[in-house]
Amino acid sequence: MNQKWDDRYKDTDFAYGTEPNLFFKEWLPKFKPGSILMPADGEGRNGVFAAKLNWSVTSFDLSTEGRLKALKLAQDNHVNLEYIVGNLEELEFEKESFDAIGLIYAHFSAETKSKLHKKLNEYLKPDGIIIFEAFSKSHLNLKKQNPKVGGPDNIDDLFSKEELQADFENYETLLLDEEEIMLDEGKFHIGKGSVIRFVGRKV
Repeated sequence: MNQKWDDRYKDTDFAYGTEPNLFFKEWLPKFKPGSILMPADGEGRNGVFAAKLNWSVTSFDLSTEGRLKALKLAQDNHVNLEYIVGNLEELEFEKESFDAIGLIYAHFSAETKSKLHKKLNEYLKPDGIIIFEAFSKSHLNLKKQNPKVGGPDNIDDLFSKEELQADFENYETLLLDEEEIMLDEGKFHIGKGSVIRFVGRKV
């Protein structure tokens, strides 16, 4: 898996562009800056955006190539990222140490995704915020029509609203929707996709 992402990110171009995800860009400024954890931050477009809003950002991903490009993007934007290369199953952070978590297309395997969501919950402070966007189970049909839109091929790796409600049951739901949207993010998110969008506050 590490090799897949290193191969994708070693290209000069940014796989998903350098601009932040639009949903993340819309919602993050609504909250007071603090510390934010960015799992699966890839080449850093969302972490750098958060840092430009004065968040203290800790990003991680499986890819050393992604880290190199993220740190260069941060340098070009005159901000700092703490960027760790590692797998969430093996990484440990202090409990209740983050004010927010950004989960933007953080597709974990079907066997581990709920367990990892609950692990991330432990790292979030009470009243902390999760901003989540990822492909829904309805997305598979759209990907078959247009592979350029990207996303996992296994329906069990995709999300439903019910799964999010179960994984983050101790949250006040600020938003939970399934939507079809047009994606224009680099080379690998192009076209119509079906996504789950969730914003929750830990109680």
